[in-house]
Amino acid sequence: MMKLKVLLAGILASLSLGMAPPADFPTARITNGLITAELHLPDAEKGYYRGTRFDWSGVMPNLEYGGHRYFDVWNPLPYDPKLHDAITGPVEEFVGVGYQEAAPGEAFVKIGVGALIKPDDKPYTFARNYEVKNPGEWKVKKKKDRVEFTHKLTDETGYGYEYHKTVRLVKGKPELVLEHSLKNTGTKTIETSTYNHNFFVIDGEPTGPNILTELPFEASAEGRGFGTIAEIKDRTIRYNRTLNKGENVFSAGVQGFGTTARDYDFTIKNLKSGAGVRIRGDKPLEKLVYWSNPATSCPEPYIRLSVKPGETIRWNINYEFMVGTAD
Repeated sequence: MMKLKVLLAGILASLSLGMAPPADFPTARITNGLITAELHLPDAEKGYYRGTRFDWSGVMPNLEYGGHRYFDVWNPLPYDPKLHDAITGPVEEFVGVGYQEAAPGEAFVKIGVGALIKPDDKPYTFARNYEVKNPGEWKVKKKKDRVEFTHKLTDETGYGYEYHKTVRLVKGKPELVLEHSLKNTGTKTIETSTYNHNFFVIDGEPTGPNILTELPFEASAEGRGFGTIAEIKDRTIRYNRTLNKGENVFSAGVQGFGTTARDYDFTIKNLKSGAGVRIRGDKPLEKLVYWSNPATSCPEPYIRLSVKPGETIRWNINYEFMVGTAD
């Protein structure tokens, strides 16, 4: 009877937060013996995330290493599968392809989502949900230490692609790699940018003085909360206090990085628990956005992609997880 009461309490708690029980969503669990991680899989009917902002592959509600947890639900709003913030983990977004040239009622492309309808002449905004005209085709292969995603789109706009993404745990190391390739199968050149939002929630620590982001270059930033709540000093982003409910810190462009991939190298640390993660990419930065709210603190590194018909481009992002002595 006691076990039943505990189970019912858990279900009611989930529903009160607007979250359906995890068993409702297609998922995969992977491990390399050091790291264990859970992924939500793309599914137009039952998928955890069905919005039109983020790439549907690689949504990760949990990753654990060395007794520490690195991802979790960070959004306090009631759950809705089409809510853009109903997303977790090292998720990525591609800038829309062909939006400017499309007339209202015609389609544009979001890689990892599909061909979407442009409803009017208003500028594109990620905060808006667009109607999906052509969802393309998803294929998923699950293995012990990785999940391989393939998304194919052929559309009357002239844009087409074959997008491969592998979420892989490195053998014998506390590392996660996101391996990407994008082949242009259409008749038009794909011009876009992509970034990883890096929704880290390290051991549930609120965003504040115990969360530190290290940068590989002397940086500066302007924007909401910089100079008051947060500051950049000695190649680090630090918080002067804990963020309150409803607050966020934002810069549309952290300055100071160079023209090589060497500056795609960031470390986020929880100084209280001693857990951290180093993030490295193999392409030069196009820009660096920074955003945080009370639950998550996110460097958002952008890279530029230009793929001619018939061409394939590849890029990787490496995550090295660390545990150590808390400060």
